Amino acid sequence: MEKLLLPMMIVLSGCLVNAQNNHKFEKLDSLFNLIELNQLGMGSISIFSNGEEIYQRSMGSLDMEKNLNANAATKYRIGSITKTFTAVVTMQLIEEGKLETKTYLNEYFPQIPNSDKITIEHLLRHQSGLFNVTGDEEYSTWMLVPQTREAMLGRFIKNGIVFEPSERYEYSNTNYILLSYIAEEIEDMAYAEIVKERIVDKLNLKNTFYGGKIDSEDNQARSYVKSENDWALAPEEDMNAPKGAGALVSTPGDLNTFYYNLFEGNLVSQTSLKAMKTAQDGIGMGLMKHPFNEIEVYGHGGGIDGFSSIAVHLPEEQITAAYISNGSAYPVNTLFQTAVKIILGLDYELPDPSPEK
Repeated sequence: MEKLLLPMMIVLSGCLVNAQNNHKFEKLDSLFNLIELNQLGMGSISIFSNGEEIYQRSMGSLDMEKNLNANAATKYRIGSITKTFTAVVTMQLIEEGKLETKTYLNEYFPQIPNSDKITIEHLLRHQSGLFNVTGDEEYSTWMLVPQTREAMLGRFIKNGIVFEPSERYEYSNTNYILLSYIAEEIEDMAYAEIVKERIVDKLNLKNTFYGGKIDSEDNQARSYVKSENDWALAPEEDMNAPKGAGALVSTPGDLNTFYYNLFEGNLVSQTSLKAMKTAQDGIGMGLMKHPFNEIEVYGHGGGIDGFSSIAVHLPEEQITAAYISNGSAYPVNTLFQTAVKIILGLDYELPDPSPEK
């Protein structure tokens, strides 16, 4: 009888865990049903536990004009989450002795203002002082047409600096575009191929690639903005503008695989990961440290065209979660935080679907 007791306890314990998880999944379904039924958002979410997907949900359309619905394999532009990929590539190059954190920018682009003072680490930590190119007064016009490296460098030079290196932290897409150019110089190949070789192929990310013209027939989502009571198609940015700051396309599942493997030490060393995680004012090297109920959370968010994205990893809880939206009329961060609270068993509130007064 005693010999049977332990196996029975293990089985009962497993049943209890499954019941608790199923209850959480039902709550998640209720949350996303509310969002979808009230047309508050479109997109896909994936949640991993210990590197395995435990929940996935897709909402709305990937192409409203063609009446194509989103699914688990729908691919979305991920915007600034691309920066984590670029930071990983940069840290790999450093580990291989092809670059140093203290290497100055003038070794590659001496024409950039303050290039003799700006280091690779300054670029990684948003401490360079270089003007954020997406703040260019003509950005909304030139972002829509094909861009060359020369044209982008010309804008970096024209817009100049806003503070001296190390003076403070200020988010600038210019930093990560330059990091992708530097990787291209070192590897003598396009940034798209570098990411594919060093990350995508290594992790078998089937739906992650450098973006181009959106093809909804290939299960690629178009993005939308809410206009009064309807959705309007958002413009498409040329991906050679954001480059290593925001040009990648992916799925929530692929993003979870990427972040999980990063924290497992399968992409960079633990020393490099520690440096990436070391944050000031929440900003690390390609990672952001998010305050969340006293739980340690790392990840990144993104926004491009009408897309919004966020991906996080909770090291202690071994939870990885990603959400990408191609249209939102409800704050994406709030929705995502609610989902994470549900999976962690924390108190939460469902969104109020009533129109704002």
